[in-house]
Amino acid sequence: MADEQRNEKSTKHRPETSRKRREILKAASEVFGLKGTSNGTLEEIADRVGMTRAGILHHFGSKRGLLLAVLQYRDTSEVEHLEEHHIPGGAGLFRHLVETARRNASRPGIVRTFVTLSSESITDDNAGRDYFLNRYSNLREEITQALIDMAKERKATIDMAKADMAASAILAIMDGLQLQWLLDGQHVELPESTEFAMNALVWSVLNNLEEQAF
Repeated sequence: MADEQRNEKSTKHRPETSRKRREILKAASEVFGLKGTSNGTLEEIADRVGMTRAGILHHFGSKRGLLLAVLQYRDTSEVEHLEEHHIPGGAGLFRHLVETARRNASRPGIVRTFVTLSSESITDDNAGRDYFLNRYSNLREEITQALIDMAKERKATIDMAKADMAASAILAIMDGLQLQWLLDGQHVELPESTEFAMNALVWSVLNNLEEQAF
């Protein structure tokens, strides 16, 4: 009977705990995006959600733990509206990336957080370094596979070296355009520029274009 009461109590408070964690993650994203991970403090995050520093640590253990949770939270929110909560394959992957750029154009805070944390990850012993290494590695593989799948559908041959380079270039274009857009959104059209560049690269790979413009 006592165990049942404890389980009931735990279940009762679980939604509240999840809500508070999401609230903390949103505040942390804003603080880290504005100030970086070094200057953004747990105290400031706690103030934003009406908690103490100890309260934040109760949920995430450490500042490093909070940072990693912020990164995972961003990834989860990116695919939660998709079937099976995963990026699609083939041509659907590229449509998803363009749609992500379109959504990002209306949420500069999330974009700022990503740009800040990804740039900081190149420093030694940064908490997000392994995360970004794995993220880019996995995305390159998924983009390359999407190109292979599209080539099979069209019964076309594909140059794997070009496909691998295109995967790296597509990610570089997306991240670079986000930075330019944050700096000068009046002159950089984030979704349109993303779609234009991605179309050019995918077209080049699938059609084995050899022409050089320069």
